[in-house]
Amino acid sequence: MRALVIAGVASGVGKTTVTLGLMAALRRRGLAVQAFKVGPDFIDPAFHALVTGRPSYTLDGWMCGREAVRATVARHAADADIAIIEGMMGCFDGIDGTSDDGSTAQIAKWLGAPVILVVDAGAASRSVAAVVLGCETFDPALDVAGVIANNTGGAIHARWVQDAIASRCRAVPLGALGRDAALVLPERHLGLVTAAEGPLTPAHQTRLAEAIDRAVDVDRLLRLASAAEGEGRTGPGDARPPVLAEPADVGRASPGPVRPSPSAARIAVARDIAFQFYYEENLALLREAGAELVFWSPETDPDVPDADGLYFGGGYPELRAKALSTNVAVRRGVRAFIERGGPVYAECGGLMYLAETLEDPEGGVYEMVGVLPAAVRMRPRTLSLGYATVTTTAPSILGPAGTVARGHEFHYSTLERVPLSVPRAYRLTDARGGERVEGYQIGSALSSYVHLHFASNPSVAEAFVRACAGARA
Repeated sequence: MRALVIAGVASGVGKTTVTLGLMAALRRRGLAVQAFKVGPDFIDPAFHALVTGRPSYTLDGWMCGREAVRATVARHAADADIAIIEGMMGCFDGIDGTSDDGSTAQIAKWLGAPVILVVDAGAASRSVAAVVLGCETFDPALDVAGVIANNTGGAIHARWVQDAIASRCRAVPLGALGRDAALVLPERHLGLVTAAEGPLTPAHQTRLAEAIDRAVDVDRLLRLASAAEGEGRTGPGDARPPVLAEPADVGRASPGPVRPSPSAARIAVARDIAFQFYYEENLALLREAGAELVFWSPETDPDVPDADGLYFGGGYPELRAKALSTNVAVRRGVRAFIERGGPVYAECGGLMYLAETLEDPEGGVYEMVGVLPAAVRMRPRTLSLGYATVTTTAPSILGPAGTVARGHEFHYSTLERVPLSVPRAYRLTDARGGERVEGYQIGSALSSYVHLHFASNPSVAEAFVRACAGARA
């Protein structure tokens, strides 16, 4: 299996532009490309899927651990010609300032995959080589194999940057993309405008592919990718394990091969513009546990689907608050489903939808499902961001008390104080050791701001499917 990690020296250097362009260029060559994304990201994987025609899977060292990460790559890239793994933030940025836990570098080393470093050269030329050299020497165990410069100002500038890299660095200069605003995807408060909203048109994909083909030596880049199998390159990467995990390497928390299962339960997954943030591995693990998944829209469908359980992921319900509120039949249907004991798992955007009211960014307030007795506000704009370990303190649809899983919070909304009469099922521990209670449990409905990664503990997917099957019985 050939694999490459596309990493950046910082956020905002053009990793996603380069990654999408490279994927599109490889698809044009007839290659099957399997995409992965490092870190707790839902937006970039959706763009990957548009370009590759295959779901993109999240690799997170802190949430899932080494064996689950390696097993995920083994499982989903086995039938692809090449795996392209997009990093997050800067290459070495992770859970804190002293370790590589949760970082792109950690994933690359676990997979034994060469790194292609993306550098914004917009305000530098020879100094770019110093940055690349720093990345090479910062962690000698990391195989920084190539460099793509972005945002160059012209042919001469691009040549200076590449000459500087070639003269001082081990990494191969693979090309330089010039400044081109037409290649950049639009952004909003939590990142890029999402794929479901249509910014990555076929024409845009073509522009990206053509830009990569013009500016980057794709053939040389592919030769570097073969180093993941021990071919071609020598140096620090040689002693690392192969990209694909051996069966004996798969630990308890690792998702194994998908085995067809008879449907134990039917779970309706809300998936539209308002609710679109799901780890693909979560859905895969639910299916493996025996669930039949059906996708629907709380905004546009006339009623709640006939299902044994409901799953509401995150997204941007605040931007669709009026439309969600207007669909009264669905709001009432969800409430009735919960009131008769139907299992519901709702995270982040899903929690916002189950609340009494939701404020949109302009200050409008709209009725939501109303089972969680509190309002959600978007003002003042306050960011909650970080990893969390969840330990259940009571039996729930995710398993018995004491179940442990890991996840991530990322939201600007604020939930008003929930009455103490509403049971809390979670003890959250953040990366700094701080604790608080959360996980609001109303009957068989569980809502939280935390996006859990089920690969951190696949038993939570199994427990949710069992709860839904029990509701069917």
